[in-house]
Amino acid sequence: MILFVEYPKCSTCQKAKKWLDAHNIDYTDRHIKEENPTAEELRAWHEKSGLPLKKFFNTSGMLYKSMGLKDKLPDMSEEEQYRLLAADGMLVKRPVIVGEDFVLTGFREKEWEEKL
Repeated sequence: MILFVEYPKCSTCQKAKKWLDAHNIDYTDRHIKEENPTAEELRAWHEKSGLPLKKFFNTSGMLYKSMGLKDKLPDMSEEEQYRLLAADGMLVKRPVIVGEDFVLTGFREKEWEEKL
């Protein structure tokens, strides 16, 4: 079963959800504001994804920008970054899709077709 972590008002999340439904892919839906990923989940997802940790940050989000994270992240430890991401779901790049042996952040149709 695939875990689909989303913010329902996010247009990219809505597109991704339509794509999953159109391709008859079963998933469990999780609202990122109501049930924010824990630091432990984020660590596990990051390790499984093979992506740089920065790819888990919603760099276009208002919160990211207002906190000046572009300049602060390079000086933060991975542990501090996990805790920061776990503190507010709006900092997390979405949607996040978690499969048995992969994790994807954001919605890039070609990438999703290859993995799913």
